[in-house]
Order: sequence, then C-alpha cells, then structure tokens
Amino acid sequence: MLDRKSLPNAAAAARPVLAAQADLDAPHKKAFEAYVRSGDDDGLRGLVLEGKALNTAVASDGGYLVDPETAASIASVLASTASIRAIANVVQVEATSYDVLIDHGDVGSGWASETGSVGETATPSIERITIPLHELSALPKASQRLLDDSAFDIEGWLAGRVADKFARAEADAFINGDGVDKPTGFLTHPTVDNDSWTWGALGYTATGTSGGFDPVDPADALIDLVYALDAEYRAGASFVMNSKTAGAVRKMKDADGRFLWSDSLAAGDPARLLGYPVLIAEDMPEIAADATAIAFGNFAAGYTVAERPDTRILRDPFSAKPHVLFYATKRVGGDVSDFAAIKLLKFSAA
Repeated sequence: MLDRKSLPNAAAAARPVLAAQADLDAPHKKAFEAYVRSGDDDGLRGLVLEGKALNTAVASDGGYLVDPETAASIASVLASTASIRAIANVVQVEATSYDVLIDHGDVGSGWASETGSVGETATPSIERITIPLHELSALPKASQRLLDDSAFDIEGWLAGRVADKFARAEADAFINGDGVDKPTGFLTHPTVDNDSWTWGALGYTATGTSGGFDPVDPADALIDLVYALDAEYRAGASFVMNSKTAGAVRKMKDADGRFLWSDSLAAGDPARLLGYPVLIAEDMPEIAADATAIAFGNFAAGYTVAERPDTRILRDPFSAKPHVLFYATKRVGGDVSDFAAIKLLKFSAA
C-alpha cells in the first residue's frame, strides 16, 4: 500500500529534474538576452546545448539560436494560428529536405489454406515525394532606448513579433506558394474533375453554377464534395475556406430548416459543417467563377509541413539607425503528400 506520507517526498524528488533542466537553459537565456539588448555575444560563443555548439561564425550560420523559452513561444503561436499547419502533418528534421513515401497502389494480399500453396501477390506502387526546406525570415526592429529598459520583456516581444511574421508567411505559402524559395501550396497543383482524377493532381467537384452555389439546392455541392473523398480519409477530414465563403455557407439549411453549420460548444474548438470541423484560412480564394474556394480533406495525410526545430537571430544595429533590426530565420517546407486525401469544390458549371 502506498504510504500517504511518502507522496510529498515523491513530489519533491521529481522537482530536481525540472530544476536541472531550468539550470541548463538559464545560461542560454541569460546570454541570449545580453546579445539582443546590447550586442554582447561573448556568452553565446562556444555555448553548448544538447551536445551542439553554437558556432561563432555568425555571418555564415545566420545568427545565434534563440533560447528554449523564446523558441517555445514562437512554436506555440505557429501551432495555434489559422493555418494549414494546424491540421497538417508536421515533422521536424535536421536535413535540408524531407522524403515522404506513399503507396498509392493496392497492397498485395491474398488468402491461403493451411496446406495449400501461396500465390505471388502484386507489387505495391511506391511514390517518393521530396519536400525541400526553405528559409523563412522576419525582420522586427526596436529602438536601442527601449532595449536598454530592463523592464521591457525583450524575449516576449521578440517571440511575438517573429511568430506573427512567420505565421502570416506560412499561412499563405501552404495554400498558394509556388515552391520557389517557399513551400508549395496545395492549390498550386493541377486540378481535374474528380471523375477522371489521377495521381499528381487534386480532384474537384463542381457546384453546377459559375461563380456561386446552385440557387435551388446549394447544399448538394457540399455533400458531393464530402463523398468525393474516400471513406478512409473522411474520418479525419476538415473543411478549409476563408471568412467570406464561410459567411455564405453558414446560411445554408437542410430540408427541415436546420442549419448545416454548427458553432463550437467549447472555446478554441472549431465550428462544424455537416459534422466536420472547419478551418478558416483567409488565404483561400473567394467565391468567383472557376475558383476552388473550398477544400475538404484529411490534411494530416494529404499535406506535410517539414521544418528544422531551431530559430536563429542576427542582431543588426547599423542598417536602420537609431533602431536595431533583428533578422530572424528558420527553415520550413511544405507540399502535398497524398493527392487522394484532398478534394476541392470548384465554383463552375462543370
């Protein structure tokens, strides 16, 4: 039986682990603050974190790694923004690219008796998708007088500004990026009628009306879109659209007068359409003739975001005097990883 008197001792025993981690992070945090406030990088030179030395060759390496607390704040903001990142498959890598292997053929299988011979099964078809990582940058600035104020939370301010710039750039690139020095957005891939869909393109269903929904049965287009996606993907699927499109969709009702759109019951949870969560992404196109303004799919399977876990900061007190510029960089890439997992709704007659 567990002795209740031992519980405080057990809790106390766990504290040194957290304290030890804080002790490991403290030198980095202190040295990083000295660097961003005054440019003093003596504390950062040669500092070792988790077995990796922070290089002193700042110009070639793009700056110094931010401290763990600031890095965690940036990552938290990016994860909570209205971006495809929130529903995509996000992986962290140390290389300059990430490979996704997709078996888009039928896996070989068969039945056999205990004594009967086993026939040879078909060979699966493997597709390799390489996602290169690109440099994402932000350039916030502050006055030296503000940096000299010890009451100013420089790490919190820097994390907020950098995360905001990163989030906006990412959100657009994951949808509309052309793949040149940025991630490849899923809407930049070829689109075909879902009835003739092939790998390498995204299938779409049409609303039946150019530039809008059918005036008599507008909801039918959404139902067709849902069932254009294979059952294996629908369990984890989400709708993606911008606010103006959502404003038009949430007015729709079924034959009994019930709204198809339902608001979330808990703070932070997404609204639902036809039972599926809705991500409001402002970089999606608006409703217009031939626009693919609504996407529906399992983005955890269909879109992969690959990133390096580190963010670097380079302090520049010269280029924008009397302000100090902070050149923040990280490496991130993204692309469609399964073309069968995402379908689009095209506002066209066919």
